Parts: sequence; structure tokens; C-alpha cells
Amino acid sequence: MMDAHFYTKCWSLILLLLASSVGAEEEGKLVEQVVWDLDNLESIGGHSVTVEGRPKVIETAKGKALEFDGEDDGIFLDAHPLAGASTFTVEVIFQPYPNGLKEQRFFHMQEREGEERVMFETRLTADDRWFLDAFIQSGEGNYVLYAEDFKHPIGPWYQAAIVVDGKEMRHYVNGKLEMKREVTYEAQTQGRTSLGVRINKVYWYKGAIRQARFTPWVLKPEEFLQP
Repeated sequence: MMDAHFYTKCWSLILLLLASSVGAEEEGKLVEQVVWDLDNLESIGGHSVTVEGRPKVIETAKGKALEFDGEDDGIFLDAHPLAGASTFTVEVIFQPYPNGLKEQRFFHMQEREGEERVMFETRLTADDRWFLDAFIQSGEGNYVLYAEDFKHPIGPWYQAAIVVDGKEMRHYVNGKLEMKREVTYEAQTQGRTSLGVRINKVYWYKGAIRQARFTPWVLKPEEFLQP
């Protein structure tokens, strides 16, 4: 007859296989908070990068950052940092420069197959100010938060956040809520990310980006990164 020790070993093996299966399903999906420090041109968040143009690594008061010239500088990663998250907070620390394009796409995350995406964009005004344009495409829905009534001076560092709680999309600048709207959002699958430009290499960004953070739950403004 088989003893209790044999059955215990069998159950241990089964539990180990189940745990391995769950881990395989979660591999490459956002299941915990992840921080990307943009401090080099070789890798970001453990992902190798493809460099377009000549973005620079610069020193700032709070560490290194990447600087983009607004003409042909871009960074591309074969990773979608929000993949698998049905709720999320995505934050970026950035510094827009003057004399850039009127419309700039500076942080673009998109599925590998299809057009589902999450994007941070800036709009520059004639008096050297900017405002945030946050965009999500999910399924048949195109969701825009175009904050033209919330203009900011060009020059300082800023923190911008997009928050999705499953029913609503909100965006913040330096912890202050600017706009919100209802959304129907489904977790996106694996894909790509571009920094400093849209993935299809249009609407180049002139400025710097220092850090991004991705959280698979809703953060309160007091929990946000500081610029």
C-alpha cells in the first residue's frame, strides 16, 4: 500500500505544477508595480531598446533622463508595460521644451496586433504653454481627455498620470485631476512602446523624460510620483 508520505509528495508536485502554470500565464503581464528609470540608451525596465536619431542621456537635479530633439529622436521597446491590467495607474515624469511641434506624442503603448493603445500627448500653444491630451483606444471605443482649459508653463518638470478603474478614465498633472470620462476598457495584450514619438514615427517630442511607473491598481493622488 502507498503510505501518507507518498501522497504528500504527490500533492506537493501537483501544487508546484499549478503554481508554475499560473506563473507562465502571468509572465509578461503587469501584476505588480513596475518602475522604468530612463537613464541609459541600452535598456529600459530590463528590455533592450531600439534607438532612432540621437536622443541623449542628461543629468538632472533628480537623476539622469533621456532628452529628445523633437525632430527624429525616439526610443522603441518590444514590450507593453500595461499588458494584462484591466485597472491601472500609469505615470510619467517629463519636461516639455519650447519650440516643439504643436502636437507631440511622447509616450505610446500599443498592442502588437491591432490598434488598442494608451498614449500621453502634449499640445503646445503660441505663448509657450502646454496642455495634456490623454488617449485610450480599447475595442471600438476611442477615449480622449483633451485638457485645453488646463495650460501649464513650459520649462518645469511635471508628473502626468492616466488612471483607469474599469469604469472611468481620469488624468492628472502634478496630482491634480484635470479631466475624466466613462470608459469601457479591456486589458490589452502584449505589444510595443515608443518614447519621444508615436510608434509610427510621427509627431516627434521635444523635451526630456526621466521616469515612468506602471501600477495594476488605482493609486490615489497622494501616492503619485513627485516631479
